[in-house]
Amino acid sequence: MKTEEKFIPGLDGVIASETAISFLDVDKEKIIINGHDLIELSLKQDYIDILHLLLEGGLPKRAEKTNTEKLLKDHYEVPQSVLEILKLLPKGTHPMDGMRTALSVLAGYDKNIEDRSASTNKDRAYRLLGQLPTITVNSYRIINNQEVMQPAIELSYSANFLYMITGKEPSDLEVEIFDRLLLLYSEHEMPNSTFTARVISSTNSDMYGALTGAISSLKGNLHGGANEAVMYMLNEVETVNEFEHLLYKKLENKEKIMGFGHRVYMKKMDPRALITKEALKKLCEKDNDYTLLEMCEAGEKIMKKEKGLYPNLDYYAAPVYWKLGIPISLYTPIFFSARTAGLAAHIVEQHSNNRIFRPRVKYIGKDY
Repeated sequence: MKTEEKFIPGLDGVIASETAISFLDVDKEKIIINGHDLIELSLKQDYIDILHLLLEGGLPKRAEKTNTEKLLKDHYEVPQSVLEILKLLPKGTHPMDGMRTALSVLAGYDKNIEDRSASTNKDRAYRLLGQLPTITVNSYRIINNQEVMQPAIELSYSANFLYMITGKEPSDLEVEIFDRLLLLYSEHEMPNSTFTARVISSTNSDMYGALTGAISSLKGNLHGGANEAVMYMLNEVETVNEFEHLLYKKLENKEKIMGFGHRVYMKKMDPRALITKEALKKLCEKDNDYTLLEMCEAGEKIMKKEKGLYPNLDYYAAPVYWKLGIPISLYTPIFFSARTAGLAAHIVEQHSNNRIFRPRVKYIGKDY
């Protein structure tokens, strides 16, 4: 007698891996990163601290943090040929596709490409994390016929990243908020892109291949691309009343409203969204223009009332990026750049204790 196998669409709730990296404890409303609450960390630590926590398993001491940032800065430079290849891409190419191409090319420069040891993988991760701001920004700039932007070594990692995007040295508040966004995007247990990276890594493929797959996953508007979709939606109108009307119209047409709902945070607001909402308030206070905040708050009320849905990180992150002067098509590339810290940690862990993923299917075809 044939055993009936249960099919779970989207693998909802299916345990796919054991990990010491992170866990979403929905009941306690905590995002755990190596034993630490990410939301609490976001109030007192910065992105370099979390990067070290993810790759080394603990928060850095002062000297370790200094060394980590120096290590990243030592790898800011990207081979010229990578930039030349980006110039060959068709105009109109999305920066995510430019980043994906650049990551693939970088594999050819890795002399230890076949080494999957934890130590070599970590070295590889630091090198890539150092290169990613340069790749992220210049993928956008080259595709848009702008001059290549060189990093400012004297600035902090996050300050340099934002400087390369906007072309001006950011204020302390802008750096603080941008750094917090990098931190909040750094790791989130087992979303589609992380699962993709682990599946690819499980074949004993290299980190570049796993990250290339992850960036392809993250590009989708049901995952990382949602932040871009949110900002395009906000830009369709100019006032709170117009935004309310737009949302009701979309709901009437049964359109998906981006920035709301989450596979894990089903009945609660994404705790990361609360942090980005506060960041948006600060930026509104700075320029004395509260329009985007008021629009988002109105949308939040409507979606809770009409659909029982709550904002996820992307909903408030999008207008924060906009207030920081960041082009919309860079929102998802920045997400990926930040998330590479978590992705790399998962790749290291997968290679260190590996079993290839090989699931089965429930057959619904013709009788045989």
